[in-house]
Amino acid sequence: MQGLLDHRMSILIGVFIGLVLGLTGAGGSIFAVPLLILLLDLSVNEAIGVALGAVAVSALMGTVSNWQARTILWVPALALGMGGALIAPIGKYVGSQLPPATLLVGFCALAFCIASLMWRQAVAAPEQASVVRSGQFNGDDYRAPICRFTQSEQFDLSSKCLVALVFCGLLVGLLSGLFGVGGGFLIVPALLYITQVSMRQAVATSLLIISVVGISGFLSFALASPHLDWWLLLNVCTGGVFGMVGGRLVAQYIAGVLLQKIFSIALVSIAAMTVFMHFRVS
Repeated sequence: MQGLLDHRMSILIGVFIGLVLGLTGAGGSIFAVPLLILLLDLSVNEAIGVALGAVAVSALMGTVSNWQARTILWVPALALGMGGALIAPIGKYVGSQLPPATLLVGFCALAFCIASLMWRQAVAAPEQASVVRSGQFNGDDYRAPICRFTQSEQFDLSSKCLVALVFCGLLVGLLSGLFGVGGGFLIVPALLYITQVSMRQAVATSLLIISVVGISGFLSFALASPHLDWWLLLNVCTGGVFGMVGGRLVAQYIAGVLLQKIFSIALVSIAAMTVFMHFRVS
């Protein structure tokens, strides 16, 4: 009976992860780790590993659906994604060497920062809150990328531009490996600032980067975890795909400022509850 409940719960967690990942412009995947800890009683490192796999699959599914829309920026995606993919395994290794309590406190501090950024974005730029990863994009959303550090009218591959993109990718990869997050809260504003593209392009491109970095981090976790529960991972990933599909269907109706604020409050609440439960049990 307990096995059946865990099976259903893991699918529901996956659905929620996919839904939130699709319906937030940034930071949605950070819900995965506390939910896996609270509801399935996973260790911090196990939860981070499963979260990386589930987020990567959900993001990859969203990327495929955006393939035809011309909103994915391939050069910035490769620069950010490769930088993140290189360092994500290192972040995962560093996280595995830290005490679980330290890792959990660091994760929750990051969650509070992301929740604050989500709230500020909803207040300061309400028009951007409706631009979500599961939204329907088309060719009209395309804007030629221009590196902020040049005066040219074409995307520049100068050292300054590439260094800025790769550095951001390294930071995203480190946080992704350490905490199992997708990094969209950094990727989206970085693309907006460095390449000066539209919000829709930044959000769509972030899915590709999240999938690349997530896959890299998860592979390093899987290779170091011979007893990985593949059925649990499959359930969460399956739920995540359904969540992304559901988000795509309802994004135009429910995405907006209120939803962004609700998610930020929920994130703070779940993170605080996770820390409280961990230290109470300890």
